[in-house]
Amino acid sequence: MERIEQAVILAAGEGQRLRPFTALRPKVMIPIANKPILEYVVDAVAGNGLRRIVMVVGYRKEQVLDYFGFGERFGVHIDYVFQEQQLGTAHALRQAKHMLDGRFLVLPGDNIINARTIAQIVTSRSNSILVKQQQDVSKYGVVKAREGVVQEIVEKPEGLQSSLVSTGIYSFEPKVFEFVGTETDLPQALQNMIALGHTVFAQEATDTWLDAAYPWDILKLNGIAVSEIPSTVAGVVETNVALKGSVSVGKGTVLRSNSYIVGPAIIGENCDIGPNVCILPATSIGDNVIISPFTEVKNSVIGSNVEIGPNSTIDNSVIGRGSLLGGHFVARSGQAEVKVDGEYHRVQMGAMLGEDCHIEDSVIVQPGVAIGNRCQVRALKVVRENTPDLSLVV
Repeated sequence: MERIEQAVILAAGEGQRLRPFTALRPKVMIPIANKPILEYVVDAVAGNGLRRIVMVVGYRKEQVLDYFGFGERFGVHIDYVFQEQQLGTAHALRQAKHMLDGRFLVLPGDNIINARTIAQIVTSRSNSILVKQQQDVSKYGVVKAREGVVQEIVEKPEGLQSSLVSTGIYSFEPKVFEFVGTETDLPQALQNMIALGHTVFAQEATDTWLDAAYPWDILKLNGIAVSEIPSTVAGVVETNVALKGSVSVGKGTVLRSNSYIVGPAIIGENCDIGPNVCILPATSIGDNVIISPFTEVKNSVIGSNVEIGPNSTIDNSVIGRGSLLGGHFVARSGQAEVKVDGEYHRVQMGAMLGEDCHIEDSVIVQPGVAIGNRCQVRALKVVRENTPDLSLVV
């Protein structure tokens, strides 16, 4: 059987349900445990010995190109093709057709995976689809299979028909393009193959496959990813700092006296933390972050270049890069009903702040509230409702 040498990574989409975090960056570039989601996919491909990647980019593509370049830093070679309109996965794959020869993998760029996740499909029989057991299948394509052979793929079913869902990861032969035709989505192309008597195998993934569909999923994924990062301290730790559990500290970072850090947690490079700061488990802090004294951060994702004033409390929250939070800022976690795409979700959540926000002193953000990008909130305000980008709350 011919060995797979190439991978196509589909990284053109926006991810509207993840706003405000995708208004200024593509979903694939959302940081999880201080690295973009897309980097996990590239690392997984490289970890299986595949060195040739064709990356399909579109929405805010310059951010992907600037970060990954031609792939040297990641041990791969990356070529890029452009999907100017995001018309579906089959349409995206067609953009890469002229760059492919022999068998190849197709992977979405917006799921967290590792090398073990795709190890079996790299060597599996073509054509194959990687499937995963899921309890809630309502948001996925459900795969009906018999003895490892796909019978049908049902998109977003209303009733439970199977607990196997499509991961969007495929092993294909070039002949697949005969069935892609003018289809927009790959599941329909596979249905065309099956209807004409061609065999599509189902390969079950037993390792990490995580999808961020909604803003609160960022916290879930971050908690899992940060728990797998080993303890390393490359910065300066002053006297009477307590480090417990797995804590990673980047170079140039200073942990000032009497701070208390409980892992799993990751703190990026060139940060200034404390004194007397408490960072609790499942927290990621980006690069160039300042956290002032007597502040507590728990189960949260703090983007790079954020400044947090003294005596602040941040719990179960996501703070976008470049935001400036004044003293006595409060984002506590609680039950909230959040509306996304016309659907209401009951979630345990803190605050969701976009990028480059300026929050003055003594502001409270209620659980589940999203503040858009580049917003300003005046001092002594309680923010109870979502605010769109560029808002001024007075």
